[in-house]
Formats: sequence, C-alpha cells, structure tokens
Amino acid sequence: MIYGIPTYDMPLMAAVAFLSYLIGSIPFGLVLTALSGNGDIRKIGSGNIGATNVLRTGRKGLAAGTLALDGTKGAFAVFCAFVLCPFHTLAAESLAAIFAVAGHCFPVWLKFRGGKGVATGLGCILALMPGVGLCCCALWLIFAKVTRISSAGAIIAFAALPLLMIRPGRIDFSSPAYVAGCLIAAMILIRHHANITRLLKGTEPRIGQKSA
Repeated sequence: MIYGIPTYDMPLMAAVAFLSYLIGSIPFGLVLTALSGNGDIRKIGSGNIGATNVLRTGRKGLAAGTLALDGTKGAFAVFCAFVLCPFHTLAAESLAAIFAVAGHCFPVWLKFRGGKGVATGLGCILALMPGVGLCCCALWLIFAKVTRISSAGAIIAFAALPLLMIRPGRIDFSSPAYVAGCLIAAMILIRHHANITRLLKGTEPRIGQKSA
C-alpha cells in the first residue's frame, strides 16, 4: 500500500498516469504554428515547441493560444484524475500532474523532444494547489517583465515552488502534492539547464529576440 492506495487500485492509478502523459504530450505549439501556415516551430528560433518560441514567429495570438492550451492541458489532466479516482483524489491528482508535465517535456510523438514544461507545470499546480499556483504565476510574470527574459521568470518561479508549498504549522514533506511539486520543479529546472548557463554568461535572449 502506497499513500493509502490498496494494491487492487494500482491499475487505475497506472491508467491515470498513462492518460495524463498522453494529454500532456499534445504539442499545441507545433500544431498551431503548422495550422496557421507558419511551418514547423522546431525549425524556428530555439526549436522549442513552447509559447516563448512560438512568439518568435511574430504571431502573438499563436503564442498566447499555445500558452493557454499548454496550461489548460495540465489542469485538465489533474481534473481527469479527480473524476477517475474519487477515493484517492490527492494521490491521483499529484500523479497526473507529474505525468502531464513529463508528457509535455518528453512526448513520444516527437521522439521525446518536447518543451520545457512551464505552462503545463503552472496549469497543473494551479489545479492541484490554486494559491501556490497563483504565487508561481505572479513570480513568473513579475520577473519575466522586469528582466524581459521569460526563462528567468520560469526558473525563479519553479525554484521557489518547493518553498511556496510549505504551510506554517502544516509541513508534510511526504505528502503526494509536495512530492509532485518538487518533481515538477526539478523536471522544469533540468529542462532549463542551457538557459541557466546562458543567464550566468549574460547571453540569454530577451523576449522577442532570436534565440542564441
């Protein structure tokens, strides 16, 4: 038994993980740019399928749509877990959040070369822990606006996530939500390793500039 989940419910949890991965792996940035006639987003700018790179096409609407849909798919995966596992809600939702972000970062359809998980991660955290999610969104927006570097906002927001999840007098580092938040933060920060290197060198492109 893990997190109070009996062995006979494990197949259902596995189904939640698989479904969440599939939802997270939908490459909305790639689909929207292709449908709009802007070609393959993987051949533009940094080659990333996320909203920041979509913005480099010059189509702000496409970038906003990608951001919204990537965030929505994360929240939707958590919602599906809530519906499918009413008796193990928190554990199922936490599992869904982890696998939705993993699906975005490592989609099987794109040979496991996906995005960096920021919008999807924010969508998951907003659905799982709304207050914490709003704080992460605020940090991302504030630092992205001040520095004009999207990755800087994302890195700060997810580096702060494990701290934001700690509630005074109610610290449970083994809770599924806390574990999920830490794993999501780690995944996203690892996906930003090249951005962190460029930030330290002062060569990270600003919003709207061509990727290095």
